[in-house]
Amino acid sequence: MSNPVPVPPDAAFPEHGAGTETRASLWEGDGGTLREPSRRALVQLLRGPYLSATRHSNLWSALLADEDEIRSRLADMFLELIADHESQVAFVRNVQADVDAPRVMRTATLTFLDTALLLHLRQQLLHDSHGSRTIVGADEVADQLQVYRGSDNADPAGFTKRINASWTKMVKFGLLAPTSTEGRFEVSPVMRLVFGPEEIAAVRAEYRRLAGSPALPEPPLPNEATEDDGEEPS
Repeated sequence: MSNPVPVPPDAAFPEHGAGTETRASLWEGDGGTLREPSRRALVQLLRGPYLSATRHSNLWSALLADEDEIRSRLADMFLELIADHESQVAFVRNVQADVDAPRVMRTATLTFLDTALLLHLRQQLLHDSHGSRTIVGADEVADQLQVYRGSDNADPAGFTKRINASWTKMVKFGLLAPTSTEGRFEVSPVMRLVFGPEEIAAVRAEYRRLAGSPALPEPPLPNEATEDDGEEPS
């Protein structure tokens, strides 16, 4: 994914809500109203996949200083900002409203296994909440996903290949980040903000279809009726 936009380390940020009071033009004819750090935060949000205090500390500070103004800029483009201040992550998505809005942000088509992997990673993240990092390895995650093979899947090598492809996709999207330990990856906290009851129910239904029996037990997915993370997007 794109690299963080560099910001001078000595950049000073005003108190929240005061971001536009001391803006200076950056070039001749500059008609923008945001300060430079906040413009860079806006660029990072648009580049994606997300902005976090861990990966972009100065940009996160700029987002907090000018959050209302940045939300306004995004709304002008039919986009909305999803921010979790507790986890210190934010991302942009196409506006979800009953309007005929253009699709500005590109979206990736996910396979069933991609979705199952995302849900599993999200479950791990919720389980490891209270400030701790969630670290996983490809092999252990692959073992957990074997439940999705279904009773009619007689090609374990092919299924493993599909899991590996889904894992590689999550790394590419920045949802899994390499750590200093070889083979271990950190699950991005932005995963707390994605997937609601409808997506979870759809994966469960597909699991039962693949398994060939509606009477089989549910796969190990989060229970939307008992989760208390409170971070589901509307």
